[in-house]
Amino acid sequence: MLCKVNKVGFTLIELVVTLAIVAILASVAMPMLKVTVQRSKETELRQNLQQLRLAIDAYKKAVEEERIKKTVEQSGYPPNLEVLVNGVVDEKDPKKNLIKFLRRIPPDPMRNANAPIEHAHDWGLRSYESNADKPFYNTDVYDVYSLSQLKGSNGVPYAQW
Repeated sequence: MLCKVNKVGFTLIELVVTLAIVAILASVAMPMLKVTVQRSKETELRQNLQQLRLAIDAYKKAVEEERIKKTVEQSGYPPNLEVLVNGVVDEKDPKKNLIKFLRRIPPDPMRNANAPIEHAHDWGLRSYESNADKPFYNTDVYDVYSLSQLKGSNGVPYAQW
């Protein structure tokens, strides 16, 4: 009598073909994943820059409305980014409450991942008296920019966004 043997399982060729197909799919997906991560960071950079710039503009507007005291020598822009978080005394408020412009300083998503997290120092600061080509920080914060030396997916360096 002959015994019937049911062969259950995969042959070596079937396993090799399956692994080859999975490897091909993974090699196609990896570059797309890198692009997706880069675009996500770029979107976060745009949002964080906009948030900081809106807070700087709100501070300047409060100075123009005489809600924040300023001297003749001052430009009316905040002296640093921490002021936007810590707040300034509202001169028009009888209780002298603080005006706060940010809850926290957002991080630069393009910063070096190995660097310690000090969000205020993640950003390049530009004073009112500096020009856009050669920004420098002196006594006030007119604008912020990324300190990253990398270029964006649009070919423009992140520092010029």
